[in-house]
Amino acid sequence: MNDHKLLQNERLNELLTILENRFTKNMHLHQELEWSKIRTKVESNPSKAWTINEMEVSGGEPNVIGQGKKSDVYIFADCYAESPKERRSFCYDPEALASRKVNKPKYSAVGFANEIGIDLLTEEEYRHLQTLGTFDLKTSSWLKTPEKIRTLGGAIFGDRRFDTVFTYHNGAESYYGGRSFRGKVLV
Repeated sequence: MNDHKLLQNERLNELLTILENRFTKNMHLHQELEWSKIRTKVESNPSKAWTINEMEVSGGEPNVIGQGKKSDVYIFADCYAESPKERRSFCYDPEALASRKVNKPKYSAVGFANEIGIDLLTEEEYRHLQTLGTFDLKTSSWLKTPEKIRTLGGAIFGDRRFDTVFTYHNGAESYYGGRSFRGKVLV
């Protein structure tokens, strides 16, 4: 493992404190889960701790939203109310970024997600997240796009308006100041 993807003990402890406080304040996201077990999983997975920290420093406010198919796997997802500011104005993926000849955005959502070790939420995961709270009332988030749509040049995103979760489409090379992405990591 690369040393640059390890957290110093001081930062790990800061992150664990942030996560525990957020976990405690938002029990509706993860009823019946125990923080002590989750903390142990994060501490014993240095690369995942680094990834969660990257989610945090890029504005995602990661929190546990459930368990994976295996009961000892926890799902951390970006739970910031609006799409993370530090990840806005990204096109969809590296191919879309490369296709832009002028006014290129700084990054692509998929490229940035890969760099920090997370996966974009699928439409189904995004809709599930929206059952746990209200997200993207003023912003929108790129979602993992089905291959058929992406092959045709498109990409999908979601938001919540009029107390309803919507999924839309755009050209994958487009980017907007109010659009970011939400991701997840399994620990």
